[in-house]
Amino acid sequence: MKKRAIAELVTGRKAVDGAGVHLVRVLGSPTVRTFDPFLMLDAFDSHNPDDYIKGFPTHPHRGIETFTYLMKGRIDHEDSLGNAGSIVDGGCQWMTAGSGILHQEMPQPSRQMLGLQLWINLPGDRKMVDPEYRDIKADMVPVVEESGARVAIVAGEYKGVAGATRGDHVDVTFLDVSLKPGALWSMETSPQETVFAYVVEGECELPGDGGVIPHRNACLFTPGDSLSLVGGGEGARFVLVSGTPLREPVAWGGPIVMNTDEELKQAFFELEDGTFIRHAPHGKSG
Repeated sequence: MKKRAIAELVTGRKAVDGAGVHLVRVLGSPTVRTFDPFLMLDAFDSHNPDDYIKGFPTHPHRGIETFTYLMKGRIDHEDSLGNAGSIVDGGCQWMTAGSGILHQEMPQPSRQMLGLQLWINLPGDRKMVDPEYRDIKADMVPVVEESGARVAIVAGEYKGVAGATRGDHVDVTFLDVSLKPGALWSMETSPQETVFAYVVEGECELPGDGGVIPHRNACLFTPGDSLSLVGGGEGARFVLVSGTPLREPVAWGGPIVMNTDEELKQAFFELEDGTFIRHAPHGKSG
């Protein structure tokens, strides 16, 4: 088996988004090609509500899927499909923006706001699919306990166990992995998939002096059919994400991602003339 190694480490940069939310933009425009099909990864980690309570008021999306995973805290949300509710500890939402959706996410004061938002690109022939929203509660996420490791299968599959959800358009694996100090964890990977890890707590390393993945770093791995990681001196908690690259042109304008500049201009024109939303509300509260 060909082991994956470290191809690229990304620290990210501090940013302010929405109405004034302080976050770390780990993945973005500079990493679009190498992390394909993953467009953006924002990390939230704050004990100060002033960093995030201004939230993300109503804004549009088209051509992507957004995946919000909340480890600690609470985010209230609503959208133009008619969905409304709260994401709380261990929960997540998977939103397929498709042809267009308006939504808002408003973090609420809590002892700690700890989580991630991942943007997944949609293939060109699916960018205009009907929008969809999935609400995933913590008790819906299966957990596999192993020697020195705990693996929560949020999306996809791990060692024959199906996760809480699965992508309809891009088949994404999203695992929340906790390792004890010195614990060795291994998994098989599809050679053609993009695979990366983001370390939320502690640090981990690749066996045999393969290098260290520090706290709050994203690591893109080289191609291979297996991956092994070892928990650092204080253990580690990281998300392991994989998906097949699209290898398509990317035209990115704020919350909208299409394949061409013409498609991008059309989306913003529709926003201005009121024809952006093509669906009727049919959601639910929860």
